[in-house]
Amino acid sequence: MKIINALACAALLCGNLMAAETAAKIDVEKAKDIYGPCAACHGEFGAGGKKGEYPRVAGQHARYLYEQLKNFQTQHRVNIPMIPYTKERELPEEDMRLVSDWLASVRLSTKMPEFKGDEDALTRLNMVEKVMIIPRVVGDIEKGGVVYQDKCGSCHGRQGMGRGLFPMLTGQYTNYLKKQIDIYLRGERPHEDEDPQVTVLKEISADDIQNILAYLTTLQPTE
Repeated sequence: MKIINALACAALLCGNLMAAETAAKIDVEKAKDIYGPCAACHGEFGAGGKKGEYPRVAGQHARYLYEQLKNFQTQHRVNIPMIPYTKERELPEEDMRLVSDWLASVRLSTKMPEFKGDEDALTRLNMVEKVMIIPRVVGDIEKGGVVYQDKCGSCHGRQGMGRGLFPMLTGQYTNYLKKQIDIYLRGERPHEDEDPQVTVLKEISADDIQNILAYLTTLQPTE
């Protein structure tokens, strides 16, 4: 267990260093300007909102974010509110890549800030909005962990941090994850390259899906 935890910490450190290197190479101001219209729903710092109506995009993998923007643009993934924002004339290829790289570099704390007492109200609000703490939900955490590692961990990572085209699940709103699972199960969204009718999610009972969601809330990402 100690070896696994050490490997997980090393991987996280490596990821943070890579994110910092990426952030240093991109035009942050231009990326923020591109992201501006998105902030109305996804928040100024990409934390999402309305308890998962709008998902967290901060810290998500750049490749995944880019591919989803392309899917929205081509309507391979149908989401009516996203259509006007992803039309080619509104969001060209280079802008999609830039904003995806920038969002991937954004880190949200999992600890409430310590105020010094000399901050104004806006500063305190901004400090709090950079915090992302996912509340625990009902479910058998131990069983959820077993099922997750068996069915999901090989793609989404043992700590739920995702990789490449497989999104980070840790630190995402539970309500959003549940909504996407329901969409997958109805065959309205492809689960990567799987046939919607034979997706691995169909092998998991409703109770175990809830257990997995409960388990994921225990994997709060570190800063």
